[in-house]
Amino acid sequence: MISTTLAEIATALGGRPAGGADPHAHITAGMVVDSRKAGPGTLFVAVRGEHVDGHDYARAAIEAGAVAVLADRETGTPAILVDDVVRALGRLSRTILDRRPETTVIALTGSSGKTSTKDLLGQVLARRGPTIAPSGNFNTDIGLPMTVLGVTEETRYLVAEMGARHVGDIAYLCTIAPPRIGLVLNVGSAHMGEFGGREGIAKAKGELVEALPADGVAVLNRDDPYVRAMAARTKARVVTFGESAEADVRAENVTLDEQGRASFTLRVPEGSAPVILRLYGEHHVANALACAAVAREVGMTVEDIAAALGAAGTISRWRMEVTRRDDGVTVVNDAYNANPESMRAALKALVAMAGGNRTFAVLGAMRELGEESLTEHDAIGRLAVRLNIHRLVAVGGREAAWIDMGAKNEGSWGEESVLVPDVEAAVELLRGELAPGDVVLVKASRGVALERLADALLADAAGDDVSNAEVHG
Repeated sequence: MISTTLAEIATALGGRPAGGADPHAHITAGMVVDSRKAGPGTLFVAVRGEHVDGHDYARAAIEAGAVAVLADRETGTPAILVDDVVRALGRLSRTILDRRPETTVIALTGSSGKTSTKDLLGQVLARRGPTIAPSGNFNTDIGLPMTVLGVTEETRYLVAEMGARHVGDIAYLCTIAPPRIGLVLNVGSAHMGEFGGREGIAKAKGELVEALPADGVAVLNRDDPYVRAMAARTKARVVTFGESAEADVRAENVTLDEQGRASFTLRVPEGSAPVILRLYGEHHVANALACAAVAREVGMTVEDIAAALGAAGTISRWRMEVTRRDDGVTVVNDAYNANPESMRAALKALVAMAGGNRTFAVLGAMRELGEESLTEHDAIGRLAVRLNIHRLVAVGGREAAWIDMGAKNEGSWGEESVLVPDVEAAVELLRGELAPGDVVLVKASRGVALERLADALLADAAGDDVSNAEVHG
């Protein structure tokens, strides 16, 4: 973070020092919202959450070395008091970013693939200059400012992931980190319940291209009609990517190896180059093309882009995280989140990775699909049958039952699909069935916490020590 005094922070936010805060004290080590991560040079941001109020941990943060607390009430500690902590955090990050006009902000959004693409883009751009693209999905009104506040005097590129739960969310995030390049990946089914349909989702995602300046660049998915139509909503120059022959940046001759990793020819107006991805699943081709389109805009050659894409691996946890146990069973932990598009992509990747070996799909609920929930869960069960998944294990309650129902209604499946109530039951079932060569996919929405199942399967084979397991990413 760029060093800033408490006085400068108070002035920028219209706040006031309290609790004996030294206005000349410097914040040099960034902001933290978790008191356990507080340390010398940090500012503790006391966020009120659904279950926890950060103000209750202010003293612990100061005792851990934090310089002061950003708060909306007295905490009995050195503090800067503001009316709204979250909004103040956004204003502060914008103030810091405005000091770095040399930093190019690249914002991206989409219904699926945001974090994987952000991780990939961060690795590609790092070859061009110092880049900030933190692991995880820091894409909210709290997470994005925390990312922005990591900017230093050396930062050349800031990759800002932007999520939305309501119309207006992305427009607000763009006031925190005004983008020079805006990337829209897709419009899918995620958060269908909140937006009421794809048209509502497209309206929200398109706020990103509306925020671009006239001399900016909108990078749009040519293969997605909802995204393609966003070209009419921006004053920026438009560049497209996809497998369509009309895309400016496109993939040709896409193939998958025996482990489900894609290769293709990357073609741009200036030429072409072969790309061999280390990432698992054909869906990463679109992510790679999106990154290539952005990288081209910052001046990278097609050869450099191809090399960078081929060298990039997985960064954020629980996203197609592939581990081969010592006994030959492969566990694919994709449990961070799920929506219909990412679920279908993961199932197809599972089949490709197995190379004819037995496949196990351990699936849970996809949340926030609204009226489409039954239909979408049913469709995933049916897809598992059509892909000849060896064993489908649906974990949980109503939504899991719909997955199981879809599988059984699609074909003559009997014991191939099973519904179990919880993680413990799923682990017990798999312990009795897995054999060397099997590939197990674990995937559900974040709230289901199916990563616990993946952890249990790895612990089984390693005696609670997976250090000998081979991890790919």
